[in-house]
Amino acid sequence: MMNKLKGWLVDLPIGRKKGGKILMLNSAGSVDLETVYTEMGKEITGVKKETIVHVVTLFLRIIAELILNGYSVNVGLFRAVARFSGMIEGGVWNPEKNSVYVDFQQDKLLRDAIRQTKVIVESTKPDSMYIIEVEDRIIGMDRNRITPGHNVFVRGARLKVIGTDESVGVTLTHTDGTVSKIAAEDIVINNPSELLLLLPADLKDGIYELKITTQYSNGGTSMLKQPRSVSCNVEVGGGGGGGDDDRPVIE
Repeated sequence: MMNKLKGWLVDLPIGRKKGGKILMLNSAGSVDLETVYTEMGKEITGVKKETIVHVVTLFLRIIAELILNGYSVNVGLFRAVARFSGMIEGGVWNPEKNSVYVDFQQDKLLRDAIRQTKVIVESTKPDSMYIIEVEDRIIGMDRNRITPGHNVFVRGARLKVIGTDESVGVTLTHTDGTVSKIAAEDIVINNPSELLLLLPADLKDGIYELKITTQYSNGGTSMLKQPRSVSCNVEVGGGGGGGDDDRPVIE
């Protein structure tokens, strides 16, 4: 079956070739394991859902155990290997300064599937707020990885942070629910197409939702009555170690 990906045409971020456009994924939404179980059930008739759940859960557990016992795991869809981050001081592992992450790389099954994927270029993205890219000043543009205590560029459209609603601002929400709000004075550059943020120095490792909320409209002096938000996932201290994907979500 031919896969299909749809993309909106959007203007290049500031500082790139003037008038150029790139393709931004028109997201089909998010799915979790429940959706996977349902889709598997459609193709494996006569097998109870409980059996499917058991097999998938066992598969995931075994893969995690192999990776975290030092094996480089190749399951066809991806290759995964554990790595370390942080300086080792005095030859001693310090969980507060050092961490383990898992590096994933696409493998043959995904590469073959990509070759069987049709890309549909849609018209210019409708008037809306969106994020195109995240660039860390230390790491660069590496799968939305960010460095605590340093600057990060967020580029897109209609991102300028203004408004009187208490929800207006930039937040980083860890997968454990911890929320860090970036102070207004730490939004160093605040333009519609580009923000430069000074990140908190105490961000712990993990996946975060970077969320921008604003009442900025589209130029002029008027503001939106109701704030709107856009978000994407970013990662501290890792090389792609799981969590949701990094596609922007607009609210």
